[in-house]
Amino acid sequence: MSLPRRLALLSLLLVAPLLPAVPAAAAPQIQQRSLTPTSALPDTPVAATLSVGSLTTCVTVDELGVGVRDANQQNLDFPGSAGRTRICPGGYTLTTATRSFPAGTYTEFGFYRIGSTYYNLPSKTLTVAAPTVRQLALVPTKAVAETEVTGTLALSATSCLAVDEVGIGVRDADQQNLDFPGTASNVQLCPQGYVLTTGARSFPEGSYTEFGWYRIGSEYHNLPSKTLTVTKAVTPPIPPIPAGQLVFDENFSNPPLLGTTWEDDRTSAYRYGNHNPDDDKLDWLQPGALSTANGANTFTATPGANRLENGKQSWDTGLLTTEYTQQGFQVRPGDYAEVRLQLPSGYGAWPALWTWKDGGNEIDSFEYHPDNPNLLELSNRINSAGTYYTDADAIYPGAWVSIGVHYGAYNNDWYINHKLVFSDHTGTGPNWSAYLILNLSVCAGYWHPSPVNDDAITAAADYLRVWRPQA
Repeated sequence: MSLPRRLALLSLLLVAPLLPAVPAAAAPQIQQRSLTPTSALPDTPVAATLSVGSLTTCVTVDELGVGVRDANQQNLDFPGSAGRTRICPGGYTLTTATRSFPAGTYTEFGFYRIGSTYYNLPSKTLTVAAPTVRQLALVPTKAVAETEVTGTLALSATSCLAVDEVGIGVRDADQQNLDFPGTASNVQLCPQGYVLTTGARSFPEGSYTEFGWYRIGSEYHNLPSKTLTVTKAVTPPIPPIPAGQLVFDENFSNPPLLGTTWEDDRTSAYRYGNHNPDDDKLDWLQPGALSTANGANTFTATPGANRLENGKQSWDTGLLTTEYTQQGFQVRPGDYAEVRLQLPSGYGAWPALWTWKDGGNEIDSFEYHPDNPNLLELSNRINSAGTYYTDADAIYPGAWVSIGVHYGAYNNDWYINHKLVFSDHTGTGPNWSAYLILNLSVCAGYWHPSPVNDDAITAAADYLRVWRPQA
């Protein structure tokens, strides 16, 4: 090229504008909203579900799927990715085909492809392992010879596990089988727990090995054992105030006298009279939730048709109170009130004997929750005192227990099976009086677990009596 031509070309380059560099394509703004599962059973087919959405406008991708890598970065992706897919702000959900994995830990992630470029979404850990079953409670550990008793077994699993049968085994000193009758079939064990209450049976005096078990297929799995001690019958102790006059005696040999002694469809302790969304309750009072047979009154809670003001489904349940009655019976300082009842099983159960008047005046003889199977809550709500009383031998789902309170102006005493277990040293005040309430509430899940299924929850009362010192 001649010198003049080179100069002309150079001049042209100097005056021509420089073109901007082409930027690299940015990843579309696609957000992963959920990715499951994060756990699975070994060698068991499972599908993945990936939910995504666009943060701006709709985006079309050529492929959407769920990838899986093992510890050696081997590809074990879920089959069944989606082909050309339009992803908009409203979201898109992909459910893959199934595949199984050996036991181990894996990295799991959603991905999408545009052309030949893959974009990985945030990863999660996929743990493949057999669930661990834990025994939370096994009772009773004591029984009376030749007296029927039921067994209660509370279980949970680290992840949901389907088992074919759950039961409670019993062996005598010669390894003879004396199992509790009434096993449960086709049970789903999950982290929130499962409670089995067996049928009743009696045992001769002696010492036995008791254990929970579950079966999957033909394989039995025994859980930790306990010793069941069966003793001769003994005469129960008398109440702590034998010289007092019996001023209230409900032995439930007949249905409660409604309108005269008891009211069953309302209480001033509930905001709406017959139901109460407050205080973590699902209660909706129904007279049909009470039944009397064989010298006991049974409270039965079942899922209800009504919806509470907070939007939660109510549970129909039973309550008895001396408020709004012809007798209008009230307890006062110096009285001793005692109830004998059978503690319920099943998460969500919340039985109690308590007092109420004028928006308060509350003394809780007891509250019980099966998620704390060996514990009773004893409380003075007037002068702020109370305790958690624990006794695994006396307190457990299915146990019959007597609970009494000696009300005092400056001290309240609590008795469990006629043994003094707590004194609050604060009392009720000298001018206190209140109505009695005996009921079965149902927990809404804030303070204690709500019911894990729609099975009925029951609690039974043998008697409720009040003694008053003679003038």
